Amino acid sequence: MIMSRGIEFNTSPNPMKTLAHKQSDAQPVSWAPVYQALREAIISHQIPPGTKLPEDELSSIYSVGRALIRPALQALAHDKLVRLEPNRGAFVAQPSKQEAREIFEARALIEPKVAALAAQVATPAAIKELRLHLEHEHSATQAHDDGAAIKLSAGFHMAIADIAAHSIFASYVYDLLSRSSLIVALYWKRRDATCESHAHHALVEAIANHKPDDAANLMRSHLVDLLSGLDLELVSKQDRTLSDMLRK
Repeated sequence: MIMSRGIEFNTSPNPMKTLAHKQSDAQPVSWAPVYQALREAIISHQIPPGTKLPEDELSSIYSVGRALIRPALQALAHDKLVRLEPNRGAFVAQPSKQEAREIFEARALIEPKVAALAAQVATPAAIKELRLHLEHEHSATQAHDDGAAIKLSAGFHMAIADIAAHSIFASYVYDLLSRSSLIVALYWKRRDATCESHAHHALVEAIANHKPDDAANLMRSHLVDLLSGLDLELVSKQDRTLSDMLRK
């Protein structure tokens, strides 16, 4: 598990088991565990973009009442990970080609500055954490665990924003990373479109050596390369039930 800004990038399978454990005590149940489990499933591509999210089915899957499903879906809609349609229900968001370009353009404007700030203030402890993160990324890539690799990639970029210690930039980066995961799910045309390991290693070295210009340039070229790894055409949806997706 990787922590960034209090967010868990959990690489363990089947978040329903974690959710069931949290529901087992006698205290009033919050919708937050449902939100976190669904958010993780969306970001890790366990649930593809465009998938319908029926309240009754989610209620059955997570063994909670629909009164807890609704606020979780509303929170995900606020994060732009879910789309709510009147009289139709909730769907995993499906970014357009134009939105995909705009999100990566926004990242290319913000994240190089964030990387430069991180290079100016990074401590040895922070660099150690980044290097450990790279080891987890490498393990996920070697295991061909694409879902874990995508979450860890997002966690790496968020960790750089944490090191930069700029709360406004960090909030933008966090929002853009969540939405980027949907774009990768829709338009991914090669496995290294998540984040190539050599690009992350080079970024860590620039930050560790306190070279802000190098860090900014590396981040900018890295994001351009990520965008080039996407085929901005819709892919066909998987023919699986929501229950099957979440019980993976």
